[in-house]
Amino acid sequence: MMRIADMHCDTIYEIYERRAKGEECGILENSLHIDLGKMKRGDYLLQNFALFVPKGDIEGKMPLPEYAFRLADVFFTEMRKYPDQIGIVKSYQDIEENRKKGRMSAMLTMEEGAACEGKLEYLRIFYELGVRMFTFTWNHPTELAWPNHVIMHGFQAGFCEPDTEHGLTEKGFEFLEEMERIGMILDVSHLGDKGIYDVIAHAKKPFVASHSNARALCGHVRNLTDEMIRGIAQKGGVIGMNFAPAFLRDEKDWGSPKAVSVEDVVRHIRHMIQVGGMECVGLGSDLDGCKISFEIESAADMPLLINCLEKNGFTASQIDKICFENVLRLYKEVL
Repeated sequence: MMRIADMHCDTIYEIYERRAKGEECGILENSLHIDLGKMKRGDYLLQNFALFVPKGDIEGKMPLPEYAFRLADVFFTEMRKYPDQIGIVKSYQDIEENRKKGRMSAMLTMEEGAACEGKLEYLRIFYELGVRMFTFTWNHPTELAWPNHVIMHGFQAGFCEPDTEHGLTEKGFEFLEEMERIGMILDVSHLGDKGIYDVIAHAKKPFVASHSNARALCGHVRNLTDEMIRGIAQKGGVIGMNFAPAFLRDEKDWGSPKAVSVEDVVRHIRHMIQVGGMECVGLGSDLDGCKISFEIESAADMPLLINCLEKNGFTASQIDKICFENVLRLYKEVL
């Protein structure tokens, strides 16, 4: 049926890094959360593939734009091997064309605004390359904005607190305006609290939080307050539900590695709808960017989420909005 549109994964980063260590790894079949076979079994319509640039690890080793280009090369070479199964998309029309042909869609996104080094011309080049969604930050301050305070131990988040003082920089506001002008979707996931409110106040078009949950249910600073949820919804935006256990349930409540479940994803979905309305919820699994520890072990298991939504009383039309329609509506409007 092709009914899953997922706004965020880190699969391309994982493929690149594994190859750098000498492993064989590709998009057709692998040991990661996402490959083409798993996506087909999971009923995927579209997957956003992030160029994830881990600023803290890369700086001093190679220029950040070069690292992003290396990831993009993996994306293009892998996707173009299987044109009968998946097509690269740069517009809403491309998604519809792929759907008519029975092909899944792959959209390129950027996770870490520092890859542009504060240069608008780099942003435009990434757009020409096919990047259609862009986060201002990851977990480090950039030329564009501040994230919330997240002290990283490798890729594990330690101490976290909101940054309510530092938002978008002057350059960040320039990027916001340029993204809206050229048709690139603003992504406020990873942005600090003040920065999110800056985008809510200044954005003229709908935007997303591609992989963030509800802070009222799980206090991690990567999640959104109810005020943020309402602000994004009022702009016509969409919030992608993140499957990372740390964003679904407070760690002190885990009890065991399997204490987090697909029911927690549905709990966050229900809260988002209660606060922001039916149109503001989508999926942003963060697969291959997080360690999932519940029933959904890969993209192939997405039907379990649909079954859980049905069990919790969601109608078929509501499930379609959550799984793909809300995301496609925003893409149609902005791209």
